Amino acid sequence: MPVVISIAGSDSGGGAGIQADMKTFEAFEVFGTTAITAITAQNTVGVRAVHDVPTEVVRAQLEAVFDDMPVAAIKIGMLSSASIIELVASFLRERASGIPVVLDPVMVATSGDRLLRDDAVAAILGELVPLATIVTPNSEEAAILAGIDVTDLDGMRRAGHAIVAAGAAAALIKGGHITPRASADGIRELVDLLVEGESGHELPTPYIATRSTHGTGCTTSSAIAALLGCGLPLLDAVVAAQRYVHGAIANAPGLGHGSGPLRHGWRSCDDKA
Repeated sequence: MPVVISIAGSDSGGGAGIQADMKTFEAFEVFGTTAITAITAQNTVGVRAVHDVPTEVVRAQLEAVFDDMPVAAIKIGMLSSASIIELVASFLRERASGIPVVLDPVMVATSGDRLLRDDAVAAILGELVPLATIVTPNSEEAAILAGIDVTDLDGMRRAGHAIVAAGAAAALIKGGHITPRASADGIRELVDLLVEGESGHELPTPYIATRSTHGTGCTTSSAIAALLGCGLPLLDAVVAAQRYVHGAIANAPGLGHGSGPLRHGWRSCDDKA
């Protein structure tokens, strides 16, 4: 049974962060482990408080897992401070050579609350992006990382190449914040863009008009990590993760008064790909 670790923050509302990651890992039948970097008080409406876990405790969690478990893939989510980013990067350089790393540069919650301090952006670019198998920003996060406007597919492409040029093996620029386009048969669709080296893959998916989008980024990145841990090639893992998240949105339970959570257990556990 593949072991996957999520290095991320906790969401008390259960829709994002560590909670979403663990639900996703279970859906793909991998064994989920965690290193919690921050405790947030949040729900579907907003973030009320954030408490960073001390760096020595973050490192102790990482050591406890890696000393005992054969980690097959790593998902990195909310790292709110430069000191935590530097600690995680240092540990990965020491202990995670050859293990796929999925970096979700969580900067802003779905509610609009900022989750990343300004000094941490440079640390992500300099410390973690070069260690990443794939970086999975939405268009707003990609704009911050690349230092350009990302409002359409061309901007997504330029941002993806900029992130790869910064050292990442690949970048998945998610198009959920970009205006849906009409497909050839008239269906409204969102487009994610996977950039690997000089190649770019447009990955369209039918648009769902819904407020149940809390935790989509966390869920996408943890699904990719789970699938990489199962041995899937990167493109196959990204496509399967995209399909899984689309189903989780379509089957969302409609909870909360704001951006509601997904239904992570919507499909059969044996349908990994």
